Amino acid sequence: MQIMTIFIIIYYIFINIIALFLYGTDKKKAKKHLRRIPEKTLFVSAFLGGAMGALAGMELFHHKTRKNNFWMINILALVLHVFVMYFLLFRMP
Repeated sequence: MQIMTIFIIIYYIFINIIALFLYGTDKKKAKKHLRRIPEKTLFVSAFLGGAMGALAGMELFHHKTRKNNFWMINILALVLHVFVMYFLLFRMP
């Protein structure tokens, strides 16, 4: 396995863990009526590659599941990154 491939896989694992953590933290803060994580931050985490973690966080923590824009944006980010990963892992020389 090339070093770049290993780096890409580690990056995607890391960013998805971060996205999952952000959704869990935001849900916890919402329950305690504390200052929340901005929606923009949640969206950015998905578009940086954490869409799987974001979708898992939505389901696992039952957070933002009624908001259609969260579903659409996270699914769009997931599709985008599936193509990016395919290109990076299988199409790069």
